[in-house]
Amino acid sequence: MYFDSLQSFTARSRPILAKGPIAMIFAEDEVELDATLRHHREAGFVQLLLFAPDAFKLAEDLEPVVTRIRYTMAQDNALSNAVNAVNRAAPAGTWLYYCYNAEFLFYPFRETRTVGELLTFHTEERRDAMLTYVVDIYADDLARFPNAVSIDDAYLDRSGYYALARKDENGHPRERQLDFFGGLRWRFEEHVPAQRRKIDRISFFRARPDLRVREDYTFDDQELNTYSCPWHHNLTACICSFRTAKALKKNPGSRQQIGSYYWFNSEKFKWKERTLLDLGLMEPGQWF
Repeated sequence: MYFDSLQSFTARSRPILAKGPIAMIFAEDEVELDATLRHHREAGFVQLLLFAPDAFKLAEDLEPVVTRIRYTMAQDNALSNAVNAVNRAAPAGTWLYYCYNAEFLFYPFRETRTVGELLTFHTEERRDAMLTYVVDIYADDLARFPNAVSIDDAYLDRSGYYALARKDENGHPRERQLDFFGGLRWRFEEHVPAQRRKIDRISFFRARPDLRVREDYTFDDQELNTYSCPWHHNLTACICSFRTAKALKKNPGSRQQIGSYYWFNSEKFKWKERTLLDLGLMEPGQWF
């Protein structure tokens, strides 16, 4: 199904948004776009919403299963405007998720359980949002892969992740909130604006008309920005992302400064959630 604008989609979206979980994929370019859509389809999302220019091509097998919305990310607040519009249009309580192309969702027990089962349990835990960590993945050989993207030869950092207290407007630590850092944005921080160095993102949330997502991937309801409830640890997930690796090689200010992303703490990514669990990058909570 195709819509020529975000406005035309939200005006006629009721049957499409009637049942979740729903994934919103924002295409900044065509890099691994098909792979991103297939990965999230296999995870069990009921609907895939693709926000992309008309010029971006899809594989024939994806056209019938993707709801395509003409959209460009080359505008101010592109992500938050679209996510908030879908949130307002969706029935209250519907689980929504968002990511960019060349990003891949992983969660505990992914190989045997669907994203719907994940969110059913999370709902039973009385949670209306889920924290995800954006884990940078990258090609090891930038001569072979000049855009830093390779599905077959992807690597990630096995150390270098840390968290700092998140402060409120009065400088006091927020309860159960932390700012997380690591990966390429930590190693090459001189090329990354300070406000874009965090790797935490609230990627899952339940639709609510009065809710607003901000460009820093947090919400105006502070409870939704917490990593767990007050009484025990909750599920978290990871988004393995080529996005930073792509950007650093595309940006003229960093392109010539970076000869390789590979270092002594690089580890081959096997596309298994076990790797992320073993590195402590996501939390199964009470889900067994």
